Amino acid sequence: MTNTATDADVLSKIKPGKTPRRLRLDVTTALCAIVLVSFVLVAIFANVFAPYRFAQIDLHARKVPPILFGGTFKHMLGTDELGRDILSRIFYGLRTSLLIALGASAISLALGTTLGLLAAFRRGFADMLIRVAVDFQASMPFLIIALAVLAFFGDNLWLFMGLLGLYGWERYARLVRTMAGLELERGYVAALKRNGAGMPRIAFLHVLPNILSVVLVNLTVILPEILLQESALSFLGLGIQPPLVSLGSMVGAGRDYIMTEWWISMLPGIVIFLLSLSISLIGDYLRDAFDPTLH
Repeated sequence: MTNTATDADVLSKIKPGKTPRRLRLDVTTALCAIVLVSFVLVAIFANVFAPYRFAQIDLHARKVPPILFGGTFKHMLGTDELGRDILSRIFYGLRTSLLIALGASAISLALGTTLGLLAAFRRGFADMLIRVAVDFQASMPFLIIALAVLAFFGDNLWLFMGLLGLYGWERYARLVRTMAGLELERGYVAALKRNGAGMPRIAFLHVLPNILSVVLVNLTVILPEILLQESALSFLGLGIQPPLVSLGSMVGAGRDYIMTEWWISMLPGIVIFLLSLSISLIGDYLRDAFDPTLH
């Protein structure tokens, strides 16, 4: 007599439920969420909110200070050495920095998660190779390697994003391998195997959804680091190149004027700080919400 039980039938009987712990949203986390949503909306609609184009030059309005320090309403956050509006450049730079950080984070997440699942399901030689690759990646000084690669191959947006996508994937791989290994010991996996489910189906349709919350929390840790890596490389002149603009390149462009026209580099630096801090604190909140030891 054949067993015709579906995956849903098996999982409804065996698979343990996992629900996040309910935490009261504190004021700090709520403010961080507001800041993050505001930044994302500004980045998406930069061409609507920005009063000027990011590369628009006005030589008659060079180095105008912000309005609170004697400037004008025409340029509320001042202008740079070429008369370009700082507020507009922050809006467009925020779009570029977020786009690169999210794209690189997606690459890192996909690579690390896939290799982590492969290591958990394919013990033996494949697991050993992946663990060696993880240890090799963790031991590399990423910033120095990135400097060498970008200096050799030149400035290319897609190369830059792909290079940043190699940052942090080993942490996803380690986390996913450990969490997936624990899931493989649960009864629902054995039941799925008895019902003929293959490894890819079990891994991506059943095991991965069970550990996805932990993986996404890890994303909130690595995403600010990738954002800071992009800012550092652009600050050094090896990331985003003119005429494109990012927050890091704005900080780098204004470093020669920091003692006199401080707003050129200070204001985009504050945006980088607020963005990274907001993502990190929201990640802490999500980590506490999904931590099984606190349930």
